[in-house]
Amino acid sequence: MEALETYEYPEEAAVPITEKRCYTVDDLQIILGISRGTVYKLLEQKEFRWFKIGSAYRISKKSFDEWLDSNI
Repeated sequence: MEALETYEYPEEAAVPITEKRCYTVDDLQIILGISRGTVYKLLEQKEFRWFKIGSAYRISKKSFDEWLDSNI
């Protein structure tokens, strides 16, 4: 068996899990209180920046938050 090399990151370099840089479709459903279909319509309208990883959508938190702030 081969040995695996491990690396420990310095604690000060760790980013808390709560500091997301992207939202999921489920996150937007909860934040906006809307249906999944409505989230996909917003994505189609290019209201904010997003990208796909495989079949999963990821929405830029910064872009979404700016859009939300301008629409409140």
